[in-house]
Amino acid sequence: MDKRVIFIHDVEIEHVKFLIALLLIPLLIIPAFAQTNSQILPTEKGTLDVKLSYDKIIPGQQTKLLIDFINPQTKKIQEHVDYIITVLKDGKAIFGPIPLTLTSVGSVKIPVEFVNEGVYSVEFGIEGILFQPIPLEKVSFDVIVGESYAQPTPTTEKKNGGGCLIATAAFGSELSPQVQQLRELRDNTILNTKSGMTFMTTFNQFYYSFSPTIADFEREQPIFKEVVKITLTPMLTSLSILNHVNIDSDQEMLGYGISIVLLNIGMYVGIPVFGILKIYQFKRK
Repeated sequence: MDKRVIFIHDVEIEHVKFLIALLLIPLLIIPAFAQTNSQILPTEKGTLDVKLSYDKIIPGQQTKLLIDFINPQTKKIQEHVDYIITVLKDGKAIFGPIPLTLTSVGSVKIPVEFVNEGVYSVEFGIEGILFQPIPLEKVSFDVIVGESYAQPTPTTEKKNGGGCLIATAAFGSELSPQVQQLRELRDNTILNTKSGMTFMTTFNQFYYSFSPTIADFEREQPIFKEVVKITLTPMLTSLSILNHVNIDSDQEMLGYGISIVLLNIGMYVGIPVFGILKIYQFKRK
């Protein structure tokens, strides 16, 4: 084969890889809730970290959920916590909400039966620490039951004392409409294709290397948080397009993804560059 043909072929492959990498950029703001045996998330205001652990879930059998309440400063189990817990599926409670309960040791095991496959939400409400009532702070975990719903990603824990993910920190809650929109897009569109699942698996490893640091900085710097929120808004608008199209194949996923990426490049790069050029021309005159 002609060396020039081989070279052109290799260049095309590199271009495809580059476009795939660009496709992953919007997923920076998608909170990852993969099927894992251990997850750690902070409450809404960061007063406590909650760790949820469990063994492999078999539908129709009881699963023991191990919950640890962790002091984010000391990284140790926080004793004497008042909490409530609810397990929901499709918005309906299948367990709880239990009455306000005190754990003196800061760790509890709760047996829950996940009857069917699907995505469950395990929600906690914290109302007191060390016998002192506090305003209700919530945190919610996604628990995926069944291999057909699972996406193969590594254990999701905060690293180096990290915190909530970028979009959650920006909009203040995992239950915000913006974060819910991204979660639905990921679960109902991106993960419906093999390429989308592969992208998420690879990207999550990269994402968790820096996202906790950015989220922490958002919480510490309100101005930076507002900047991130404003920056994310155009991307959220463009991603909403995917909610109105049918994506049934890897080719369609790649095609729509590249289109969204190009649209975002136009918004985030093209428009600012055009504005700078216009200002430069105006100054020269």
